[in-house]
Amino acid sequence: MTSPLAILCYEKLLPGSQMVTRLEDLSYRVEVLNDSSELLAVAERSRPLVVLVDMASQENDVARDISALKNGADTGHIPVLAFTSQEDEEGQRGARSVGADLVAGEAAILDQLPSLLDHVLELKES
Repeated sequence: MTSPLAILCYEKLLPGSQMVTRLEDLSYRVEVLNDSSELLAVAERSRPLVVLVDMASQENDVARDISALKNGADTGHIPVLAFTSQEDEEGQRGARSVGADLVAGEAAILDQLPSLLDHVLELKES
């Protein structure tokens, strides 16, 4: 049996690269995207178990791209764990409004990643 696939979309090197390592330590295969506009196409092709998205982007409309994923006929069921800084209340609200299943603070995501993944996956089962 192959390991579950997680798509991780980020632009900032930290915490992105640390999350890749952490996910791999949790036995996930990781497909990294630095451009959230590719999210829908990659998810349709790769069929991940979960998508993790950094809401902070200088180049892309991450909220639009999460919305496209959540509204996709073949991708709407995929749980999305979005993360952003604690101070970015607009980013947190934006992530929730477009369908992110769970929004976490950037400072806590690495330490709490196993439980956050469990929680977002449980949300989709219920």
